Amino acid sequence: MELKWIFFDLGSTLIDETEADRQRIREMTADTEITETLYREKRLEFIQQGSAGDPAAIAFFGLTKTPWHSDLEQPYPDAAPTLKALKGRGFRLGVIANQNPGTTERLQNWNLLQYFDVVVASAEAGAAKPDPAIFRMALERAGCAPAQAVMVGDRIDNDVAPARALGMHSVRVLQGPGAFYRPHSLEEEPEYTIQDLGELVHLL
Repeated sequence: MELKWIFFDLGSTLIDETEADRQRIREMTADTEITETLYREKRLEFIQQGSAGDPAAIAFFGLTKTPWHSDLEQPYPDAAPTLKALKGRGFRLGVIANQNPGTTERLQNWNLLQYFDVVVASAEAGAAKPDPAIFRMALERAGCAPAQAVMVGDRIDNDVAPARALGMHSVRVLQGPGAFYRPHSLEEEPEYTIQDLGELVHLL
């Protein structure tokens, strides 16, 4: 791959959403007979079937989706070292993510904004993954051809498949609930699969 740009998803890719996820499940299932374990098991079933896990589980149990607690998110320990190493090798870095408003501010608070040349987040972009429009927007801002870019993310449906459809390269990181999904077609297969971000430095 002759890459110039590396684009990252945020949730379950650079950012650990574990505590925010737990809090939402607690709030959604409060005062019900649904346990956190039961919810997670059902979500996993839907993910393995190829559905978006949370929307399907919420609908199945008849729950009300509660607000997401972005304040409980935190970068994975290897996020900053990985970004720094890639930046030091001359790659340009960007973000393509479905996020609540305030992505740039959160990246600044996490001391990660310094590594990114382009940040395209759904709340501000007016488009959300897997819509190809948000990928095109990022590529246009970067002045980059799809073949010169790689998308790094945890989800097949939101990251790998739409990036591949546009001609971008793809790397899947097996973190978060999306790690349990297995590709069902060639179009869903990432070019590379890694267990954690640290592997990316040796891969690209």
